[in-house]
Amino acid sequence: MAQPNIFAGARFDRAALLRRDGDWIGERLRDPASRFAPVWQLKNLFAADGEPRVRWLTADEAAPLLGAGTAVFLGMDDGAAHFAVEVGHEDPADVALAAGGEFEELRRHGSILPPRDAGMLAFARGMMHWHARHRFCGVCGEPTEVRDAGHVRACTAPACGAVHFPRTDPAVIMLVTHEDRALLGRQSSWDAGRYSTLAGFVEPGESLEDAVAREVWEEAGVRLGEVRYHSSQPWPFPSSLMVGFTAEAADERIEVDHDELEDARWFTRDDLRRGLAGGTLLLPSPISISHRLVTGWLEGGVR
Repeated sequence: MAQPNIFAGARFDRAALLRRDGDWIGERLRDPASRFAPVWQLKNLFAADGEPRVRWLTADEAAPLLGAGTAVFLGMDDGAAHFAVEVGHEDPADVALAAGGEFEELRRHGSILPPRDAGMLAFARGMMHWHARHRFCGVCGEPTEVRDAGHVRACTAPACGAVHFPRTDPAVIMLVTHEDRALLGRQSSWDAGRYSTLAGFVEPGESLEDAVAREVWEEAGVRLGEVRYHSSQPWPFPSSLMVGFTAEAADERIEVDHDELEDARWFTRDDLRRGLAGGTLLLPSPISISHRLVTGWLEGGVR
């Protein structure tokens, strides 16, 4: 079996059927065995005593946060309930200091965490982003309240009562090849020399394969032949699902849309090796599925 992408393969029990059991959730919030992942401004808490690892709080340590911030039940692992908890009115520096940790970006450490921890923190980050943006009803504008252990927000207006669920935005990311070359592009805001696979969000009424063909045509003016699924990756920056594909170009013609990309070009494997060796080329971060697509092709075949 192929190695899962970063943030995938966590395989903890999300225990969705227990989310509506308020008594059980209340007991777990007080249970000494439960573990809590605090989130502050979409940053996660990591231990500051060597190689980065998740700093889970106990119920006693998390108690000051639970009164002011949203708590979300993530699931069960090793017989213990795991929660995400928002750092609301508490001073994040005090929280970090008391825990012997630091709030840092998940991008920085996700690739070196165990799959369970990486997946849980991705879940926690995505849920807190959703809660921060749905405190008011999108139908009538009245405040919403948290239900189902953080997995629902319901409108408090009796005349409305709309129920809102967390959402994930699907995006496609694709390695396009033609004969023995790969199509990579870059945006002007990236570090000098950095190139990556093309990507874009799926539009309403569009299949994933259609989105691949449309995005490549819109950004680089390249027509595609066969499109093949590769793998997927949760992408909590802030709340997407990256769906990876490989595709064959019909020809080598490129016409870059400079509103979308600064540059797009064909690279041979030798081009990539020389650029990487000489420091003139940078690949996507190892945390991303794009990195896996490119390095897999560079090594002789996408895996």
